[in-house]
Amino acid sequence: MELPLWFLLMSLLLPRLSMVIAYFVGTLAIYSLSGWVSPVLGILIPRALVLILIFQGHGMSPWLLVHAIAMASVYSATRNRK
Repeated sequence: MELPLWFLLMSLLLPRLSMVIAYFVGTLAIYSLSGWVSPVLGILIPRALVLILIFQGHGMSPWLLVHAIAMASVYSATRNRK
């Protein structure tokens, strides 16, 4: 099953909020992210968790590339700001 379009678009700008909403709606229940890894990634590096979810849902798709570019640009911009 694939991730909904609203999650893919919203997670580009607000990854933590989109994961919280998707959790309460029940969108993330189909993915096998169990244990302590998914909550830790969701808190510390939410964009990495979004990339994992997209890869599980869509495979190697253009959405994965778009989110990887967004992740790289956000982290490079924050690293240069310090």
